[in-house]
Amino acid sequence: MHTYRLGLLGLFLATTIVAAADWDRFRGPDGLGTSSDKNVPVDFSPSTALWKTKLPGKGNSSPIVSKGKVFLQSSSEDGSKRMFFCVDASSGKIDWTREIKGSTAKTHQKNTMASCSAAADGERVYIVFWDGDEIKFTAWDYAGKPLWTKDLGKFKSQHGPGLSPMVLGDRVYLNVDQDDLAEVMAFDKKSGDLAWKKSRPAFRACYTTPFVLEREGKKELVVGSTAGITSYDPKDGAVIWNWTWVWKAAPKEKGKKGGPLRNVGGPIFHNGLIYAISGDGAGDRHLVAVTAGKTGDVTDSALVWEMSKGTPYVPMVLANGEHVYWISDKENKGLCVEAKTGKVIWEERLAGTGEVSASPIMVDGKIYSINEKGRVSVFEAKPKYNLLAENDLKEEVYASPAVADGKLYIRGTNTLFCFGQK
Repeated sequence: MHTYRLGLLGLFLATTIVAAADWDRFRGPDGLGTSSDKNVPVDFSPSTALWKTKLPGKGNSSPIVSKGKVFLQSSSEDGSKRMFFCVDASSGKIDWTREIKGSTAKTHQKNTMASCSAAADGERVYIVFWDGDEIKFTAWDYAGKPLWTKDLGKFKSQHGPGLSPMVLGDRVYLNVDQDDLAEVMAFDKKSGDLAWKKSRPAFRACYTTPFVLEREGKKELVVGSTAGITSYDPKDGAVIWNWTWVWKAAPKEKGKKGGPLRNVGGPIFHNGLIYAISGDGAGDRHLVAVTAGKTGDVTDSALVWEMSKGTPYVPMVLANGEHVYWISDKENKGLCVEAKTGKVIWEERLAGTGEVSASPIMVDGKIYSINEKGRVSVFEAKPKYNLLAENDLKEEVYASPAVADGKLYIRGTNTLFCFGQK
């Protein structure tokens, strides 16, 4: 009897540890980009990788890791097909590849035709494919068997798509935000049936992934876009509260609601505040710190502070204790800011030249930032700047990294790298 109970306890603990180690959606658990994993290397190079796997085609789909498998997609060079990969996290061997027909289409020079990241729940993997015209939302088992496909119609954006799902309970959620249509959708994760769909004001296509805000025993689904920040009831999509983005920085746009900037990097929640970023290719930037609302329209009361210089557009924000950190993507600068006030504590230029597209991650109190030329800066997430290492992958990087089971996974333009203790 005691042996049986101990066996169950051991199974429970093992299951808990494995689940906690997974990086099961874009930016990891709840999109925060943080991991408590220990012993992840600070100093590394291509020659010290545990393994490195060449990936066919081209794609900015960021890796996710679930149950010892890495999932990501790519597009063939001629655009005729999309490829979905399952890579063994221990060896780097490609377990299987599934192909979907596609065609060429115009994208932003830094985007690709395969930039949507996957999400997983331990039984199924969910991912969006763009065939160059329409988007399809799909589910697969871990052996590569297709389970369901939902045609979501045409996707209109001057930059191409990059939307990624997230899972909560028995549903999988997707923010489909285009130039002329914006909707938040909830699907039954087993059948793929649409559970609910809610429209949002559409301005410029945004690429943010929803996250879960849990407080007072209740869960809220939070979505950010050019329109603002909205909290939905995950069960039926009812709006709980809403904050409308009012652009105040540029004189010609002062007081304009819902614009004009695009949301690429999504919002995060930390110690009562939601930090949301926006920008455009011309260099305009806007970051806001907003108090998470209770009910109704909180546009006139929730804004705590804002900043329109040196803030990010694509790379997401990180938070640790009393401070938030970000990478100014144009200048490749790291910043540490007081979370409650927006006061800049330090600002430092990071390794190498070039802009930043990959979102930084924080691992055991250390921030890893990778610029587009593959230069990696590692520094402490503390109010005093302390650079720990500068590394060179010798390959361009646009996808955001992942951490699971003490290993760091970085997707370059041609290679998937895995770094860890040998």
